[in-house]
Amino acid sequence: MRAVGKLCIHLKILRSVPTFRCQIRGRRTSLPQNFNDYESIKYQPQIPEYFNFAEDVLDVWAEKEKRGAQGDNPALWWVNDEQEVRWSFQELGFHSRRVANVLTGICGLKQQDRVFLLLPRIPEWWLVNVACLRTGTVLLPGSTQLTAKDLLHRLKTSGARCVITDEALAPLLDTVAPHCPSLQHKILVSPTKRHGWMNFGDLVSNASSKHDCAKTRSIDPMTIFFTSGTTGSPKMTQHSHCSYGIGLTVNGRYWLDLTERDVLWNTSDTGWAKSAWSSVYAPWTQGACVFIHHMPRFNTHTVLETLSNYPISTFCTAPTAYRMLVQEDISKYNFSNLQHCLCAGEPINPEVMERWKDATGLDIYEGYGQTETVLIAGTFKGMKIKAGSFGKASPAYDVQVVDEAGNVLPKGVEGNIGIRVKPHKPFCLFTEYTGDLARTAECYVGDFYLTGDRGRMDEDGYLWFVGRGDDVILSAGYRIGPFEVENALIEHKAVAESAVVSSPDPIRGEVVKAFVVLTAEYKSQDQVTAPYKYPRKIEFVEQLPKTVSGKIRRVELRNKEWGRS
Repeated sequence: MRAVGKLCIHLKILRSVPTFRCQIRGRRTSLPQNFNDYESIKYQPQIPEYFNFAEDVLDVWAEKEKRGAQGDNPALWWVNDEQEVRWSFQELGFHSRRVANVLTGICGLKQQDRVFLLLPRIPEWWLVNVACLRTGTVLLPGSTQLTAKDLLHRLKTSGARCVITDEALAPLLDTVAPHCPSLQHKILVSPTKRHGWMNFGDLVSNASSKHDCAKTRSIDPMTIFFTSGTTGSPKMTQHSHCSYGIGLTVNGRYWLDLTERDVLWNTSDTGWAKSAWSSVYAPWTQGACVFIHHMPRFNTHTVLETLSNYPISTFCTAPTAYRMLVQEDISKYNFSNLQHCLCAGEPINPEVMERWKDATGLDIYEGYGQTETVLIAGTFKGMKIKAGSFGKASPAYDVQVVDEAGNVLPKGVEGNIGIRVKPHKPFCLFTEYTGDLARTAECYVGDFYLTGDRGRMDEDGYLWFVGRGDDVILSAGYRIGPFEVENALIEHKAVAESAVVSSPDPIRGEVVKAFVVLTAEYKSQDQVTAPYKYPRKIEFVEQLPKTVSGKIRRVELRNKEWGRS
């Protein structure tokens, strides 16, 4: 277990948690809480000139709480196998203001300076998120699975002035920090000390809880996520204070359908945009409780026990997780509090949906989106679920299937899934790929932003996923660029050439497969890429299919893997 830093937080030892067992029978219907039906949804938020989620949303909930107008749910409810943390919105404000004072005081950070955050699912991750909002600094979350090479690229490319991490990644960061001239402050979340690092708990315990929130414009940069692409290094996807801070209201109010009475558990990795979606902005816009069970690794028994033992009303996880959960004997558990189940990150198998419903009585509502967007499409409560479809367009966007020139295609015809951006670009679309105008421009064709996914729309307006338009691999909720894996493979002396594509897998949906051309002699090398990118399958070949210009035809290899002609 990773230690929680030295904060004045309310910890309770979980000495005994009652467990209930019973067989779920029949079907359960969850009625919408925030709308009547899909057709009734009207989403036209007003975008003010200035907006800050911490002040304009979180502090408003804290004030309601202070007046007794807020429910009994905490804002954040965190557990592991030994400890429990519950923070009200007022306590979240108190602690995050102290962290904000650390950033602006001791670290001397100014608005739009960048903070690189590498923490697992521990309470400090949420505090730093909110503190960056309060200070107007730009948050760059990263996965804790990143290697030294990954970290070096992200730090140098982003120009981050401050990094916050725990004892697991600190040694790796120490190896790359001397090569990052912009990096001035290293903060360690740990009960122990480390040379060259400031201790998070010590800093926060000595900081004032009084802090004036930065005055941020709605269009100012708020967060940057590194996201994989087909070619080149990961792109810096930039969002503004309004694109996520206001835009993710559509997720919280309509797809997740949350109110202040709800407790939401979203299992996403803290390095990915889905964590911002469903563990920060979407639930807190609605005043709902964010629940976290910190597990070093996904454990089906722990997940089922948690859903049974805690008052979780809304559960969101990746299709891979549901595939693992339905292999267990779910009949031993009682999910009497659970009302709404959702998934995102990759397509879900209809058989898994049916097995989950047979065991729990609950449907799984699929959602579709990207780091660059908020919810693009989804199935909403009250909507007929068509197995294999991810539902209808989100109220935030005009979603169409278009050809290569951006022309809208007839219903039933396969094409590119696009979001209309003319005459007005949706405010809840990313600002740009920071520092890369060319790759930003490539996303737009005609009147549309192209998602890079292929699909079709049926006569009822439901969207059906066909596949990636490029070679990006979606595995267990992770987005993996083949270029990154191929770069790692080529560093091995055994590899003369390689091509990486997706390959079908019964648990993860698809996995990384590498086609490798060997050199005459080789020896092993150190780990060079993050574990979630490891090829799960390798096939050794004499040569790779190429175009006349010498480019590797990954599409040919991918089609072979999926049995396509």
